[in-house]
Amino acid sequence: MTFSPPPGPCDLSRSPLAADELRARLTHTRWRGDIVAPERTSSTNTDLASMARDGAPTGSVVAADRQDAGKGRLGRSFALPGRSGIAVSALIRPVVPISRWSWLPLVAGLAVDDLVRARGVRGGGIKWPNDVLVDGRKICGILLERVETPGLAAGAVIGIGLNIAARRDELPTTTATSLALEGARDLDRRAVLVELLEGLDHWLTRWEDPRPDAIEAIRETFLERCVTLGQHVRIERPGGDPFVGTAETVDGDGRLIVDGTPFSSGDVVHVRPAR
Repeated sequence: MTFSPPPGPCDLSRSPLAADELRARLTHTRWRGDIVAPERTSSTNTDLASMARDGAPTGSVVAADRQDAGKGRLGRSFALPGRSGIAVSALIRPVVPISRWSWLPLVAGLAVDDLVRARGVRGGGIKWPNDVLVDGRKICGILLERVETPGLAAGAVIGIGLNIAARRDELPTTTATSLALEGARDLDRRAVLVELLEGLDHWLTRWEDPRPDAIEAIRETFLERCVTLGQHVRIERPGGDPFVGTAETVDGDGRLIVDGTPFSSGDVVHVRPAR
């Protein structure tokens, strides 16, 4: 494990984002809608959801150098110090059966996990449904929001916060980490963002595949990557009592099965490995 030094003037891991460059590098993907890259915002998800309600096309993207009040699950918020990582939100308006929507959060997690692995980081995996961890430390969080626009297909805003160059003192908790701290290679921030969006495009294409076995193929990959399975877990639910048990599998609808009980939502805490 390494410790990243303070950034220098040519530190590509903290290079600023540029909307024009993103557009040019993403023309081969679905991300050809409205692309904006503000230096600073409160939340890329909030920005893009507002754009979506105003009619922004599918394939629109908001990526910021700094995010002050990003959205997390269960109403949590988080900040991304300037250029220490990636805060990006992407809009899709998919035409898929409603039964497939439950897999969308998990598919987003697979895209990020691919990127982390491609950077040479070991010990990674996905905590259900889509937190990407490295040896138990969170390197990425993902939040999806459904948006409705009159006259247009329902959309989903996929928000991703990935720690790239963050030092220990820049991370929000001791249970977080970054690509730099995990010894990852090729940390050019702009290149990482492009690769992330390319990977998301790939997994969304698989998710949209109408063949009957497409979701089962995604499920098999997710089962291989999910570090929650076999763990003794606590499921925390808004307005409900925690549920404690052993995480057994993920079913065909993307639900986590804990002691035979399916969960489609909730915050998962890994208590300890099952005996």
